[in-house]
Amino acid sequence: MQRYWGVLYLAGAFTLAGTSVIAGRFVIDVLGTFTIAAVSLFFALLGLVPLCGRELGGTLQRMSRHDWLRLLLQALFGIFLFRLFLLQGLIRTSAGEAGILTGATPAVTALLAWLVLKEELSRERLLGIISTVAGILVLQGILAPVTGISREHLAGNILVLGAAVCESLFNIFSRLHSIKASAGQTPQIDPLVQSTLVSGLALVLCMGPALLEEPGTALAGLGLTGWAALVWYGLFVTALAFIFWYSGIKRCDASVAAAFSGMMPFTSLLLSVLLLGEQPGWQQWLGGFLVMLGMMVTGLKLPALKVQSQSPGG
Repeated sequence: MQRYWGVLYLAGAFTLAGTSVIAGRFVIDVLGTFTIAAVSLFFALLGLVPLCGRELGGTLQRMSRHDWLRLLLQALFGIFLFRLFLLQGLIRTSAGEAGILTGATPAVTALLAWLVLKEELSRERLLGIISTVAGILVLQGILAPVTGISREHLAGNILVLGAAVCESLFNIFSRLHSIKASAGQTPQIDPLVQSTLVSGLALVLCMGPALLEEPGTALAGLGLTGWAALVWYGLFVTALAFIFWYSGIKRCDASVAAAFSGMMPFTSLLLSVLLLGEQPGWQQWLGGFLVMLGMMVTGLKLPALKVQSQSPGG
């Protein structure tokens, strides 16, 4: 039972991450991209820093320049660029379709894990990649003609795919850090502290561009729903999801984590129908089915959890 804690953490992390598309939709027409990212990260840190206690200070003293560089890369790809591409894509495409397209992450991560981490690219994972690519082509109107898709809509879909690539790179950087920590080549970092440091670095990256958006007036006029979306984006999509993520990636291969990232499109598509009233066409449902089938096939034959066995909570 203990060896499956990593799987449960990853499922929770990506279910919460899937709500990012919905939270972003509530505020993207009012606030700038970097303002949304910066304010949500501020709320995340409000929840994370008090929980770290003395562990945060001790970790900072042990970290080297290489450790900071690894965390900076995680912040750059996992938060800064991911949210930039996702939120810009949401301006141009539907929330449901954006959520589905984030399902490309398992396929991209499996390929990168094979190339960079030398993880096995089994027949099941290869079939999962093919299914994911087919689903994306359906959504883009290449395999199945989509009526009325504009260049703007297509550009939005491409931006969301860019977000999926960034998420995949984040998966690889996180797994590399975990492997080095397990081998004693770099200090072990508590998932809570790691979430705090990555969120703090991402906030620093977002602050300058956010100030250029002159957010004061827009934030002052933001309604209760908008503020609730930002708080949710910060405390749950960022803080809690990242704690779950780092707890899971310590216990699982990158390809296993990639498979569970398919929870993002499932959650996004379902909530876009229930909360936003979107009505996806048959192409979206077919494309979504193929993407999520690819996620499930990619996750077949889960390898043994090879990193140290720990109790829940890291």
